[in-house]
Amino acid sequence: MTEPTVAAVAGRPMLLWGAFGLADVGYRAEEFFVSGTAQSYGPAGGDADYTTRMVALTPTDPARFNGTVLVEWLNVSGGIDAPAVWMMGHREILRSGYAYVAVSAQRVGVEGGASMLGVDMSLKTQDPARYAPLHHPGDEFAYDIYSHTGALVAKADGGVLRGLRPERVIAVGESQSAMFLTTYINAVDPVAEVYDGFLVHSRFGPAAPLDGSSIFDGAAMTRPVPFRPDLRVPLMTVLTETDVYGAAREGYHPARQPDNDRLRVWEIPGAAHADNYTIQVAPIDTGSAPLADILAAYTPTNSLMGQQLPYFINFGPQHHYVLQAALAALDTWVRSGESPASAPPLEVAGDDPPAPVPDANGLARGGVRTPWVDVPIARTSGAVGADSGPVNLMAALFGSGEPFDAATLRRLYPGGERDYVERFTAALDTAIESGFILAADRAEILALASAEFGRTHPAP
Repeated sequence: MTEPTVAAVAGRPMLLWGAFGLADVGYRAEEFFVSGTAQSYGPAGGDADYTTRMVALTPTDPARFNGTVLVEWLNVSGGIDAPAVWMMGHREILRSGYAYVAVSAQRVGVEGGASMLGVDMSLKTQDPARYAPLHHPGDEFAYDIYSHTGALVAKADGGVLRGLRPERVIAVGESQSAMFLTTYINAVDPVAEVYDGFLVHSRFGPAAPLDGSSIFDGAAMTRPVPFRPDLRVPLMTVLTETDVYGAAREGYHPARQPDNDRLRVWEIPGAAHADNYTIQVAPIDTGSAPLADILAAYTPTNSLMGQQLPYFINFGPQHHYVLQAALAALDTWVRSGESPASAPPLEVAGDDPPAPVPDANGLARGGVRTPWVDVPIARTSGAVGADSGPVNLMAALFGSGEPFDAATLRRLYPGGERDYVERFTAALDTAIESGFILAADRAEILALASAEFGRTHPAP
């Protein structure tokens, strides 16, 4: 592996970590330009020079560092470098003292190119002066670039973590990035041996190509690709209904494989690839935001990035709580060898296309059980709303939600809020004991559950 060079860049990096100041949550951000020569793992092979960027978010108090660095392959589906895992899991990252490094691994994030939204919000477009030195030769080199940055982070004297001494380096990526990580795990990791574990979040059935072609092109992107059976290090995969059954593209279902000593797959019923948390809650969720603000951000909405949909997008809180538990479980697994709990898969009806098996409340059976599906006040799904008509790719990723009406809530919880909260608490404690929710989130979840019930079904 060619040793890359690193240069610190003064000023605020371009990265959407939220609508809050990092200093307010005890972290700081520093950006670095990384230059080197990467090799292609595609059929044509070859080498190419590159300069990309990485952003390191580290605790301002070194004593808070827990020894683990998360390296995110930034998601470029929207034409912008998006820290998707950070946005969904940053609460756990902050409170547990991880170091977090975001990597512009793909060409679209740096130079622009094909994306799901068809817009160019690349680094060079948004700030051409700051990012003029960057050069990305193409996604066939992205895998080696990601190895370079992981190896750089792992070095105690690498100069990018303010003197922190990493003990573990874990690769993370969501959606398109998860598809690239799938290919990285299968084809590159056995050779590179850089990362100590992988969190693959919301992948679909296919995996990204090695030759640098876009995931939005070609019939090959419908072929299901399982993970290699002889994994080198622990791999945690967290999937929603959207990912398993398929919506935007072929779902994970035909690529399924059983858990083994280095693989855990958690499938979340009632959850969508993206949801209210993604666009409304995450930006303000510091861990100390007022409950009223969080509750307001979870308010069901049919507005999505300028679109008015004929149904609510998915507004269930569970997705990010389960992801936080998965992150903690993976860190423990890598740290101590203690493997996470296994979960049953989502139940499937048919296979062309596969569909969920609904329970009496219309929620999917199987998968990781949480109180939002076992003691529901709404029907949430990874699919779009009924009778929605054709929707675009973005809307297909956000699923749907339908609050129960007053009659349904009275039937389910004849004792009102007290009845609901007692049953919700019991289901929550079961989920915590099972390892699918963190005990650190219990008080917040219960406060949110009580407030949500009161909002949807106020006392007479």
